[in-house]
Amino acid sequence: MPQGLALYCFIAAGGATGACLRYFVTTSVDSLFGKHMPFGTLTVNVVGSFALALLYGVIERYDLSDSPYRALIGVGLLGAFTTFSTFSVETLTLLENELWLKAAANVFLNVGACLLAGWLAIELMKG
Repeated sequence: MPQGLALYCFIAAGGATGACLRYFVTTSVDSLFGKHMPFGTLTVNVVGSFALALLYGVIERYDLSDSPYRALIGVGLLGAFTTFSTFSVETLTLLENELWLKAAANVFLNVGACLLAGWLAIELMKG
């Protein structure tokens, strides 16, 4: 496992990649479905939840706890790819605009779909 500056470089490389991927995915999804609901944020959060659970399953199954993958992919790439803060602001914006059902749907979809995606990844790793 890299230490010190090398570890931070792994995280930074993953983070830069994850941030660019998030921008690409959210803008692509929003251009397909419009911005009436924050489906771009939902997409990155669900995909990221699945990927992070899968990563942790792989690390556990193959005893890779000393590998740099957790830092590079888990902390860096997926940490920058997913976005709880954007989900929060988008939900608050829906509430401020009195779009109660859309706000509730956004919360339900993000929390429910992310938990389901994580559970599916864990089940896949159980084989």
